[in-house]
Amino acid sequence: MAGQLRIALDAMGGDRGPGEMVDGAVLAVRQEKVSVTLLGDEARIRAAIAASGCSPAEAALLEVVHTSQVIGMDESPFDAIRRKKDSSIMRAFALHKEGKVEAVVSAGNSGATMAAALKYLGRLDSISRPGIASAFPTLKGPVVMMDVGANVDCRPRHLFEFGVMAAAFSRVLFNIERPRIGLLSIGEEGGKGNILVKKSHQLFKQSSLNYIGNVEGRETFKGDVDVIVCDGFVGNVCLKLSEGLAEAVIAMLGDEIKKRLSAKIGYLLAREAFTAFRRRVDYAEYGGAPLLGMQGTGVVCHGRSNDVAIKNAIRVAAEMVRNRVNDHITDLLAADGFLAKNAEASEELSEGGADA
Repeated sequence: MAGQLRIALDAMGGDRGPGEMVDGAVLAVRQEKVSVTLLGDEARIRAAIAASGCSPAEAALLEVVHTSQVIGMDESPFDAIRRKKDSSIMRAFALHKEGKVEAVVSAGNSGATMAAALKYLGRLDSISRPGIASAFPTLKGPVVMMDVGANVDCRPRHLFEFGVMAAAFSRVLFNIERPRIGLLSIGEEGGKGNILVKKSHQLFKQSSLNYIGNVEGRETFKGDVDVIVCDGFVGNVCLKLSEGLAEAVIAMLGDEIKKRLSAKIGYLLAREAFTAFRRRVDYAEYGGAPLLGMQGTGVVCHGRSNDVAIKNAIRVAAEMVRNRVNDHITDLLAADGFLAKNAEASEELSEGGADA
């Protein structure tokens, strides 16, 4: 495995079991020029590797590390990481800290994944609150939303940092030189929103970021903004609402097609367009949600992730490492210099933000 980028995969995470994780890992070593360290129940993982049909060369790029514990999806994150030191999630980040892997991917308990990352990797020096970003499809290209679940109570400074981190991620992963940043609110006017949004708006206005102002929820999918900033409570609701809407639209289209012969004929004529639409709104195509602001690299996947989603999550993790996303975050904060130059003012603006 010399020379290959090494990615740790929590093989016990997700709803579909180690088989789907292994299949995703096989796709990744086949397509993404990486090696994958699979952590979890060794017997089950090796059985899944044998059943995957991978070649001997591909199998050589899969390492198995046995762990005796699993953190369940419904467990308290902080209790779990204290009690389950030998869980697949914990051991994965321990390997990252030791320099034995360059990134971690997990479809398991997202709170435990974030907690384990904080415990073993810690925050970037310039970041007070790491967060989770997620890419959404729009009419014009992907938009990055942050935070989507890690921080439900935030101050304006945290939202400003989310904007910086998401902008750096968007610039590196989607090749957008100066990402347009919008602050999610109930109106486009600067005076609209709760206390947190109003004070965050002032921070962004005083910075050198490409801040275009407040954006409403209905603007999310138009593609006129590259980064949308919000707290983790609002972001998580938006994420799950978007996933549910996409699934409902596909199901509704399917129901309507079944009702009439003319619709069935129309579907046959436009089958390629329907297939492309399904792929465009499929969360699996976007490769999970990166943890940003850590002294390292982690990607959180949907619990229902299939092999394609896992492969794409590994791809995103590899691209983050290769393109040094953390360096871009640090450089962007330093280049802007707003928080450093106006520390007293930014803290004053932050007062009361957590209660907004």
